[in-house]
Amino acid sequence: MNYVLICVATLLFWSNSHIIMPVLPKYTLHLGVDGKYIGLINGIFNSSFLIRPFVGKECDRRGRKTVYIIGLILLSIAAFGYGLAPSFFCILLFRFFHGVGWAACSTSSNTIAADLIPAERRGEGISYYGMFSTLAQAGAPALGLSLIETHSYKTVFMVSMTLAVAAILVSLPLKLKTFSCSSVADNAQGPLFDKRAFKVSALMFFLAISYGGLITFTALCADDRGIGNISPFFLVYAFSIMIARLKVGRYYDTKGPTLIIALSMPALFISNVLMACANSLMMFCISGIIFGIGYGSLQPTLLALSVKGIEPERRGTVNGTVMSAFDLGIGIGSTLLGVVANYGGYLIMYMTASLAPLTGLILFLIWNRSGIVKSTDDC
Repeated sequence: MNYVLICVATLLFWSNSHIIMPVLPKYTLHLGVDGKYIGLINGIFNSSFLIRPFVGKECDRRGRKTVYIIGLILLSIAAFGYGLAPSFFCILLFRFFHGVGWAACSTSSNTIAADLIPAERRGEGISYYGMFSTLAQAGAPALGLSLIETHSYKTVFMVSMTLAVAAILVSLPLKLKTFSCSSVADNAQGPLFDKRAFKVSALMFFLAISYGGLITFTALCADDRGIGNISPFFLVYAFSIMIARLKVGRYYDTKGPTLIIALSMPALFISNVLMACANSLMMFCISGIIFGIGYGSLQPTLLALSVKGIEPERRGTVNGTVMSAFDLGIGIGSTLLGVVANYGGYLIMYMTASLAPLTGLILFLIWNRSGIVKSTDDC
């Protein structure tokens, strides 16, 4: 029952954030803000990577559920605040609080899921858990774009707030095991980061740069190229993630992560190259399918690999380390790619973004020789 509750709550809080993600850039332009600042929207949001290590540590010290509920409250406040924000500065302020809430929720929920899933089925369990976030990625962006066409920006923000409140209500019945006082005390004196997660975190960082560019700029790129309704892109992209997750989890548990990582990084590279050249909805959707397969395979694999062999009382810290890298990648990627898009156009921007998974692939091939997937001590 706890596994079902965390999955449903994950669907709700991911929807809270993703319904806003393609809408905020449009809302910012609607307010008359210069396009070169659009990347700051996700850059500020993902600057929450600064608190990820502290969030992970607090998950281990004070409990996953406490951190999770606090994060959900921040998500609801931020969503409400967007509709009241009179300026771009205020939007960025609420965006930062949204990022802090997101950091708390995603770190704690990933840790809760890892705690609930048996080690021998962790790849499969994390993949199924991740499907609920994929459902949010499928429906929420399309719903957000539809609502601004049929209603208003404020309607989107109110729906987002409602989703966060619903997640709070679903999460309240969660019953999670606690750790011994000695384990908590030992962890309180431990480091904010866990070095065993550094290599996996580096791969997650390069994945996130590519992901941030795709999510932040796809709708704007489609508008720039005269493609009216880009909602089908988000649907096929998310559907591809779901299909990948259904297959990859069990494969990870039986065969390991090597082939998954080695094939997923090139898929992300190819997707960005296709997006750079896309001039029709069909090409956008093909790129989205390939990216969805790559992302849907790689992200749960890295999450499962990061906690392999990690003590339960250190999983929050490890998740904080890995998700800090993810946030940092999206933050840096969105901000820098926004500048590139403003001065060089979307073709150059997506070609630049394609270098991230290529770099990740090279690092993986080098590190795999020394056993990144063979020993948790080397992760």
